[in-house]
Amino acid sequence: MANEPVSVLFKLYCLTVMTLVAAAYTVALRFTRTVSSDLYFSTTAVCLTEIIKLFLSIGMLARETGTFSRLKNTILDQVIRSPREVLKLSVPSVVYAVQNNMAFIGLSNLDAAVYQVTYQLKIPCTALCTVLMLNRSLSRLQWFSVFMLCVGVTLVQWTPAEATKVQVEQNPFVGFMAIAVAVLCSGFAGVYFEKVLKSSETSLWVRNMQMYLSGIVITLAGVYMTDGAQVIEKGFLFGYTPWVFFVVILSSVGGLYTSIVVKYTDNIMKGFSAAAAIVLSTVASVTLFGLQITATFASGTLLVCVSIYLYGLPKQDTSKVTKVDSNSESKQKLINV
Repeated sequence: MANEPVSVLFKLYCLTVMTLVAAAYTVALRFTRTVSSDLYFSTTAVCLTEIIKLFLSIGMLARETGTFSRLKNTILDQVIRSPREVLKLSVPSVVYAVQNNMAFIGLSNLDAAVYQVTYQLKIPCTALCTVLMLNRSLSRLQWFSVFMLCVGVTLVQWTPAEATKVQVEQNPFVGFMAIAVAVLCSGFAGVYFEKVLKSSETSLWVRNMQMYLSGIVITLAGVYMTDGAQVIEKGFLFGYTPWVFFVVILSSVGGLYTSIVVKYTDNIMKGFSAAAAIVLSTVASVTLFGLQITATFASGTLLVCVSIYLYGLPKQDTSKVTKVDSNSESKQKLINV
């Protein structure tokens, strides 16, 4: 897959598969974390996912190059002998790691309800990064749909606060600062990866390999720092069942489709797809886990569906990074009627 134009049907197919895989992943992940058995290490699952994504990308690159010799030369020239490019793609991996840690700090210092609302600001933040970093404009209707999606996702994930006798020391200022950093990291990392993908003729699968190599290093470090002693004692695959491997495969396939969606649509559409996956996985949880549908969830679902429809109304080619030549055009990129 180079930078050749793709059809609307192909984009719709990728968005649909990404949404369904993400929804299935959420439901399967919850099942593996609640079933009564030896609990596996989540850090090893994340690391194994990165390894599988790397090998899947090699397989797709082999299909793209056609012959073993061309595959070998491509890997040598664009991966092994291009440490600068690998370093460039390590940026989103590092930033995502920072985001996850900041989100944990935020949740530790804020009430769950406050956390849910503030963390959804990553959606408009991603839109803002798209405008500023990719020189892309959004119409007022698109901005409206982005904020509607933010509210809808908040309502879908809303859980009422419960009184508790356990008093946990919290620092709201630290919590809000951590969430602010996490929100900025989320928007920046996604749009940065999109910019790298769309600013050169380099194969999508080569870019994926460059990113997954750094991802493997970072996740291995996470395994060592978080569960190192227990992994050494019990083994890397301790607690793994066929269902756990299924979750890992879903995460790996979902990661590849995410990169395709970012390449041929944009990060904002990825956010809308993720929101739809949240709705689908919650509906599935009603049957599988006995979750109760509330009026808040129904309202949020309606907002998510309407926002997806509204955002899709304006037609815009987002498969390329546009270049702005004049200052007058850059002044108009935040709101383009």
